[in-house]
Amino acid sequence: MRYVFFLFLLSCSSPQAKNSWTPPDTSRIPHSAEGTLIRYGRELIANTALYLGPRGKISVQGNGMNCQNCHLDAGTRPWGNNYSGVFSTYPKYRDRSGQIESIYKRVNDCLERSLNGKALDSTSREMQAIYAYIKWLGQAVPKGVRPAGAGISDLPYEDRAADTIKGEIVYRGKCARCHGQQGEGMWSADSGRCIYPPLWGPHSYNTGAGLFRLSRLAGYVKDNMPFGAGHAAPQLTDTEAWDVAAFIESRPRPQKTFLGDWPNITRKPFDLPFGPYADSFPESQHKYGPFTPITAASRKLF
Repeated sequence: MRYVFFLFLLSCSSPQAKNSWTPPDTSRIPHSAEGTLIRYGRELIANTALYLGPRGKISVQGNGMNCQNCHLDAGTRPWGNNYSGVFSTYPKYRDRSGQIESIYKRVNDCLERSLNGKALDSTSREMQAIYAYIKWLGQAVPKGVRPAGAGISDLPYEDRAADTIKGEIVYRGKCARCHGQQGEGMWSADSGRCIYPPLWGPHSYNTGAGLFRLSRLAGYVKDNMPFGAGHAAPQLTDTEAWDVAAFIESRPRPQKTFLGDWPNITRKPFDLPFGPYADSFPESQHKYGPFTPITAASRKLF
């Protein structure tokens, strides 16, 4: 354990790691029963639909998307919604559920929301494999630490509402070649798995997903899209990221209500597009902005 902690400290002192977490090398996954489980977990994250998709080997469910469509490079890309801080920070309290959540609950949230599928039994081999992989990825991260490069960037607010018309122009020019003119994505020959994920329509994430919040999608897009972009080399401006995210979020997608979400409405995020709210701003402003007046009003509540 001391060796693993030393590796974490060493990575934080390197020029690249000052800005982001560095994932462990997969060649260091042990050749043991535990290692086999870890490798299977990585495979499930990378190729989820093969096992848990519409034509899945293990369970027939989901929308055909893979976990790594949202958690890039099997959950290892810095600023690509990676898993670096999951094992170190869970279990933890989350305002969305109003409960202390386990890693199992967090994974099932993704399966039910982003993949529009069903929860896995926490004792299943698949869930245990995903857990083992997430634990292995975060092995060098001290408990309670959320490394730089984890999650999604927070973009500065615009002084106007995000513009779906301008966003469509960005989408047609920068995104459609991979994700399709109608947001349908690009699919494998058997149509059971997506190569590039659908961004709206019946096979995309549902309205309960985290990426249905505009700030989450905009930050994700800014750091990772289009193909070849990165946190240090973005291809979109902040404004373009907000606008294209607004266009994507304006399109139809599966509607799913989670009745237990946000039991304390004063803790709802500023960009959650579903009321009721503790403020007087309409759903349209909570969805597209401008957000500064909303956050200013929220601060007065506390």
